Amino acid sequence: MNKYGEVAIIVANNFEDSDNAIKDAWVKVCEKVFPNSPSSIKKSCPKDTFLGLCEEGLVKNIPQGNYTKSIKNKKYAIIAVKILKENPSYSNNKNTLWKKVAGKNKTHNSQMDVVIALYKNNLLNI
Repeated sequence: MNKYGEVAIIVANNFEDSDNAIKDAWVKVCEKVFPNSPSSIKKSCPKDTFLGLCEEGLVKNIPQGNYTKSIKNKKYAIIAVKILKENPSYSNNKNTLWKKVAGKNKTHNSQMDVVIALYKNNLLNI
């Protein structure tokens, strides 16, 4: 499992509701998982994918809310969840899922790692 998938699982499993808690939780877990990589901690694509799913109420244990301004990563995440719901076999290959979500010419940037990790750990409300 990719480290961003690991972050998503940890945050979803340990979430405690309060103001801005979800964004803070993501950063705190990233700081532990990537202790020597500020760029990995700040990387927006996996974070916005996770927050987009949370925003739509698709992550168990996390209430629907306003968590991200991202349009694209949220959209990719929602499409991926719909695909996985219809065809779970896509959870076995993030690159195949990504091509189905975004097309062949778009570069994957850990978005599907987050979605697949949550899916495989039964943390999605689908």
